[in-house]
Amino acid sequence: MNSRGFTHWRDGDVWLGFFDDYPDYATQGESPEDLKAHVQSLYEDSVSGEIPCLRQHGELKIA
Repeated sequence: MNSRGFTHWRDGDVWLGFFDDYPDYATQGESPEDLKAHVQSLYEDSVSGEIPCLRQHGELKIA
């Protein structure tokens, strides 16, 4: 099983977060567990091509 990072925080009664590779696409949940389920769904949508024009982060080695 691979793991991926996500950023999350609580705002009142709502938990907000995003998959670190795609910070432009945030999601929310009613609890930390619910938020994790939404972030997982967001990941699945990102790798399946469901999200159009998905911005991605990359690394470039400069000589």
